[in-house]
Amino acid sequence: MTVGILQALFIWHVGLLFMILPGRIPIISDRPCHAVLPVRIRPVTVYLPIAELSVNILIILGMGAAVGFLSGMFGVGGGFLITPLLIFYNIPPVVAVATGANQVVASSISGAITHFRRGTVDVKLGSILLAGGLVGATGGVWIFSWLRRLGQLDLFISILYVVLLGSIGALMLQESVRAMRRAKTNQALPIKRPGQHNWVHRLPLKMRFKKSKIYLSAIPVVMLGMAIGVLTSIMGVGGGFIMVPAMIYLLRIPTNVVVGTSLFQIIFTTAYTTMVQAATNYSVDIVLATILMIAGVIGAQYGVRVGQKLRGEQLRALLALLVLAVGIRLAIGLIVTPDDLYSVAVGGLSY
Repeated sequence: MTVGILQALFIWHVGLLFMILPGRIPIISDRPCHAVLPVRIRPVTVYLPIAELSVNILIILGMGAAVGFLSGMFGVGGGFLITPLLIFYNIPPVVAVATGANQVVASSISGAITHFRRGTVDVKLGSILLAGGLVGATGGVWIFSWLRRLGQLDLFISILYVVLLGSIGALMLQESVRAMRRAKTNQALPIKRPGQHNWVHRLPLKMRFKKSKIYLSAIPVVMLGMAIGVLTSIMGVGGGFIMVPAMIYLLRIPTNVVVGTSLFQIIFTTAYTTMVQAATNYSVDIVLATILMIAGVIGAQYGVRVGQKLRGEQLRALLALLVLAVGIRLAIGLIVTPDDLYSVAVGGLSY
């Protein structure tokens, strides 16, 4: 039944976007309506009405499939990858953030369905994370709009990506390397019971999560969800690259449950964020989103299968390297002088 609900959510999400966006497209563009609609379709290119440029459809499909594959493998939404990739491909950051969040929905639903069938989703824990995520996403959309009005959104997004990806990637890589070294030397891991974590254990409002086999306060769970919601709105990410490590190292949740539960929360938070972005900022490109969603759903199915064959520390090490690589690439983009020192503003979007 739950799988059917997720599939219905995906269909509803796509349908609602088609209802929201068509009437909003002319608001974004200063061009005549006939130039905005995606009618200039070439054999290997497609016109994006909100981004207002033509792209190679094969490259976009490849991006979506690759990010979907990584989403299913690591239990992350993939927004921290698809958003920078779109920016690297000259998609305006405003469009990349909002549309990237939409692609995360597709990849997350596909991966979550597989995890539901395997019984590795803690719905109770995911629901509490979701409650905080919706509150955080609402505030994040307001911050996004405020930064856009100030004209500092592009710079803020890039700096935030570099700081978060660099710090989190370094910490994850350090921990995973230590774990692999201990495994090689057959060194016993320190015994830590799930949910037993100094300050977390002393907080009130405790709840029992049978699926995860932990007993802890709902406060840090809600706060984590809120933080992820804010990041989803501002950065176009699902937040899995932060939520997965936090659930493992902070909340002491078993790794086999973390991936599916993370995807469960990401689905609803990113779907809500996409709808709010489409209705308030009109920055979701439905053509780009559709291409990414189709490829992401396919890629996620294969990613889940590969992820089941790797050990936990190996998955964390690969994810850490991936996070660091994206962060370094963004940092280089902030430092190196671009070939074109001038930008042209079209329809409120800067290039």
